[in-house]
Amino acid sequence: MRGFQSLIAMILLTTLFLVFLSSLHLEKTHSHKLEQKDVRKIIQVAVKPNATLSPLSKQARNTKALTISSGLRKAIPQNQAYWNRLLYSALGRVDKKNLEHHQLWSHCRDVDQELLKTNIHDFTSYPSMFQEFLMTMNCKSPPLLVNQPYKCLSSEGGPPFIFFAVKSRPGNFEQRQSVRETWGREGVFQNGLRVRTLFLLGNPSTNEPDLSALMSFEAKTFKDILQWDFKETLLNLTLKMDAFLHWTLKYCPQVSFIFSGDDDVFVNTPALLSYLQSLEPSKSAQLFVGHLISTAAPLRDTKSKYYIPLSFYDGPYPPYIGGGGFLISGSLLQRLHSISHVIPFYPIDDVYIGMCLNALGIAPVAHSGFHTFDVSEQDRENLCVHKGLILIHKRSPTELKKLWKGIHSPILTC
Repeated sequence: MRGFQSLIAMILLTTLFLVFLSSLHLEKTHSHKLEQKDVRKIIQVAVKPNATLSPLSKQARNTKALTISSGLRKAIPQNQAYWNRLLYSALGRVDKKNLEHHQLWSHCRDVDQELLKTNIHDFTSYPSMFQEFLMTMNCKSPPLLVNQPYKCLSSEGGPPFIFFAVKSRPGNFEQRQSVRETWGREGVFQNGLRVRTLFLLGNPSTNEPDLSALMSFEAKTFKDILQWDFKETLLNLTLKMDAFLHWTLKYCPQVSFIFSGDDDVFVNTPALLSYLQSLEPSKSAQLFVGHLISTAAPLRDTKSKYYIPLSFYDGPYPPYIGGGGFLISGSLLQRLHSISHVIPFYPIDDVYIGMCLNALGIAPVAHSGFHTFDVSEQDRENLCVHKGLILIHKRSPTELKKLWKGIHSPILTC
């Protein structure tokens, strides 16, 4: 009997002890969950100012507040070409404060070809890629396949000074890696300037290899890939730039400057940062700088990848900055994104950015340090020439690494 009582007592003690341990575990788990909740809350608070990017109704209100510069009407003639008609129709709606709401991505591609054939008499003679652009030119805000929502958050504090927004293609891993190892390397530079890099990608075409697994690995490893659900083509670079503007306003609206460039350019990052720091506040707030193309017109050669049919656009181009690489103030991004809901998409992205900024009354600024058409042939191996420039287009991944190492060599005397 005494042994049985002892056994009961031991069972009770053991049960109490297990209940005690369980309560400790629950308390610890609850505390851990609270910690995770608190961390998410901190992140949400940090992102909240960025996450207020508007639905279309708010975008429309922003657009109504815009004033369209008279310079745009002077630069682009009103005539019977399809894009010119679209532009002046949109400007008329702005004048009447009667703005259209853009369709959702899932519906915007449902364009009736008869509409295009009716409005463009020689539509069937256009190259297939150009026809495809026309079928989707009203499409905005494509779905994100790969995102980096916390790219602006950092233990270093403060928003990035500059974002390197690098246009790339899914198969261009070697180019991206050479940029990561040279001018696009992220970090804190002179005077505490934070530099961040993002590679902007669409989807490969159906006749290209499926790189989704490699892209997923690359995005997780480097955390610098933004990929949207649209086809990666030359004529979709305008859509890519507009999508990046949308992303930046949502996740990083406090960025001071954006550098937009290709993945085959050489950038002298220290020289670029020094230039930006030297600017007066009034200039840095309205900056649109690079290799100025002041007098240009559409190419009518059907063999050129930049071919523009006369029935699509008729007239010269407003001055613009070559798309190989340019700088723009972060303070202009909201206005630029808003005006993109007025100015119809144009199939050449750098021309389109020039048109939009022209509509805002922002003039492009020439800088002799930007060479989007390369330097003279005799200077292409001259390290001292490269050390004094900001951008050169174009260079292979091997050439890029060689140049970067060369201009930073301690034994180089210029």
